[in-house]
Amino acid sequence: MSARLGHIFRYPVKSAGGESLDRVALTPDQPLPGDRRFAVLHGDALHHLDGEAPQRWLPKAAFLRGAAAGSLQAITGGWRDGLLVLSHPDLPDLAFDPLRDQAAVLDWLAPLWADSGKAAPARLVEGVQALTDVSEPWLSVLSLSSLRALEEMVGQPLGTHRFRANLWIGGWEPFAEHDMQLHRIRIGDTVELALTRRIGRCAATCIDTATGRFDVDLPAALEKRFWHRDFGIYARVAVGGTIRQGDEVTVL
Repeated sequence: MSARLGHIFRYPVKSAGGESLDRVALTPDQPLPGDRRFAVLHGDALHHLDGEAPQRWLPKAAFLRGAAAGSLQAITGGWRDGLLVLSHPDLPDLAFDPLRDQAAVLDWLAPLWADSGKAAPARLVEGVQALTDVSEPWLSVLSLSSLRALEEMVGQPLGTHRFRANLWIGGWEPFAEHDMQLHRIRIGDTVELALTRRIGRCAATCIDTATGRFDVDLPAALEKRFWHRDFGIYARVAVGGTIRQGDEVTVL
């Protein structure tokens, strides 16, 4: 069975929602456009600022994130008519302009972050580069067949959203991507991705994205089965171009 690009996802605000795309144009040595463009610093991390925004990549511990407050994992939403629109099962929807209305999103996120044990949300910032969990300009690639196999391992549906991946590939053998480091894949006729490093998984994946509550210890399940906590792989854009849902994916 040939492999196909099943889903494309972008996360405009780190750890707060996400949106599906039908297509996207990729540029060599750049992350997926608009991915993790914004993030929310908590009060203990304000010392990282140089003026109004960080002038360098910052580690994930500086920001609100699902590993520290699982309720964030239930946020959905993305761009709509020039505004970011976020939803959560325990809150009214929020529509805001991230460049003009910072107070609204900080107030909206505060109750979701309250149990993190860290200082309150303090500043919505726009990064000089994508504020992903790694400093390199990579995107993340996961496998739909691996997801199905993992769901069978833990005995329950998991869905794609808890992993916050950029690209989901259908048609590979389960967990084949574990052994694809240093390989290249072609998506469609032009785009090539150089696979770089497996993605280690944290406590954020333990959260049911429908409720924001713990439901399964996925890092422990991965370690029990594989002796590591990796699920998915990072990739560098080697040859740019536009990719679309349904494009054929070829391992080079």
